[in-house]
Amino acid sequence: MAQTSTAPLKTVENAFAVVDALRRLEGAGVTELADELGMSKSTVHDHLTTLRAHHYVVKTGDGYDLGLGFFEIGEYARTQRKIYEIARPEVTNLADETGEVANLMVEEHGRGVYLFRAHGENAVTLDTHTGKRRYLHNTALGKSILAHLPDERVHEILDRHGLPRETKHTITDRDRLFDELAAIRERGIAYCGQERVEGLQCVAAPILSTDDRVLGAISVAGPTTRITGERFKTEIPELVTQAANVIEINVTYA
Repeated sequence: MAQTSTAPLKTVENAFAVVDALRRLEGAGVTELADELGMSKSTVHDHLTTLRAHHYVVKTGDGYDLGLGFFEIGEYARTQRKIYEIARPEVTNLADETGEVANLMVEEHGRGVYLFRAHGENAVTLDTHTGKRRYLHNTALGKSILAHLPDERVHEILDRHGLPRETKHTITDRDRLFDELAAIRERGIAYCGQERVEGLQCVAAPILSTDDRVLGAISVAGPTTRITGERFKTEIPELVTQAANVIEINVTYA
């Protein structure tokens, strides 16, 4: 019987390193990429040429950037998640009702991924977009998901990704986070009080299966000047909970 190797393929790792660098640098030339990655110019050029031949990289003047081939794959991956099509109208309704940003997030590889976002008429511009990955410990969405994962899975995620601080409000202590997760399970709602972005508050609810597996979470986020008082503690939590319940029912009977 042939043995299956679990060792990563260096050529594949290098190709993805080039892709990640192009995204991070928002496009770059061969020399800049070689310096950034510590690769030879010829190696970088070979990877770029191959990626370009398969429509994943485009030539932009003297440099290169990511092509729309990744968009096609990303859209396919998103639509494969049943929860995306089911939750999308409810997230859109939340944005319309509140006038703020409404979000759908799922967990993958221990990070939160924004699967869908909708903007109400008063929505603020944020540094997030569909497909963006975030830590789970410092967003209401992420904490809603963590609160409904087994404790051993939460420890695995924290061991891998840590508890990095993004604002002075970020929870960076593991015991304190577990206390927060227990409170979220009790009340069914997660709050984020400027834990990722100063001046931004968020309310989230988990989306659970009939056997209590967490499928994702939805939220409403907005500035502290509007998401405050009873709107923060009562009005928006009720709307988010109702939307999550509708999604759960539709997931069950879809």
